[in-house]
Amino acid sequence: MGDPSDPADTANTAGIADAAEHPREFPRFEVNAYVDYTGNEVLLFHRIQNISLGGVCIQTTGVEEVGTLVDLVLNFPELDASIAIKGEVAWANREPPMDMGIRYIDLDEERKDTLRKYINMVRKS
Repeated sequence: MGDPSDPADTANTAGIADAAEHPREFPRFEVNAYVDYTGNEVLLFHRIQNISLGGVCIQTTGVEEVGTLVDLVLNFPELDASIAIKGEVAWANREPPMDMGIRYIDLDEERKDTLRKYINMVRKS
């Protein structure tokens, strides 16, 4: 299903016991933000369930296949900012709540700084 050490993995059931042995590289935070993404479909204004510096979990009925490359636009209303990022679907859950984890690919320092700023803001609230 997934890799418990994967920062975008939230639907892992096969390796839950291993999670303590493989802590996440980046902590995840629940947020009030949304994403637009393009994979096999173009889907707009989907809720971000949680986010980290390594990836994002998106709740959507348009779940993509694992390995699909997607273009994301993460929208942060509180910062009045958005960032465009390429990602790869790390895991997909086709059962309710229907969500998928996307690992960022080639996240440059400027985008990482914006993401870090947002995560620091939500962590403090």
